Amino acid sequence: MTDTVASKDEVTGLVLTAERGITTIADVVVAKIAGIATREIEGVHGMGTGFSRLLERVRPGETLTQGVAVEVGTKEAAIDMVIVVEYGYEIPKLAQMIRENVIAKVEAGTGLMVKEVNIEVDDLYIPSEEEPPSAAPAARVE
Repeated sequence: MTDTVASKDEVTGLVLTAERGITTIADVVVAKIAGIATREIEGVHGMGTGFSRLLERVRPGETLTQGVAVEVGTKEAAIDMVIVVEYGYEIPKLAQMIRENVIAKVEAGTGLMVKEVNIEVDDLYIPSEEEPPSAAPAARVE
């Protein structure tokens, strides 16, 4: 087995140098892995701040990195997340499940050690607060 040396390139992200080549992992890749891992947990309704979610309504096509910020070093990563929790879920337990899944997926996918995963709960999703879709008026039977 060969030794791998890691370095940080400000433009491209994490650079892994091995005997037979270089592997570059962009910061956005780490953010996408974290975003996917978060969305895998039941009880996460959405990600991002209220403003970014409002933009999502205007410009559909939520990105996998919405609500995720990463700081990637040569060996470690720190991840900050903003989430919306579905009503009825215990936030501390949900946060722990998210944290564990994100750490496992990022570490397995990149080889980085995840130093911390900070989670901000920005909103609580309550189904009854959603606007009902506009329905056509019911036909009257005469």
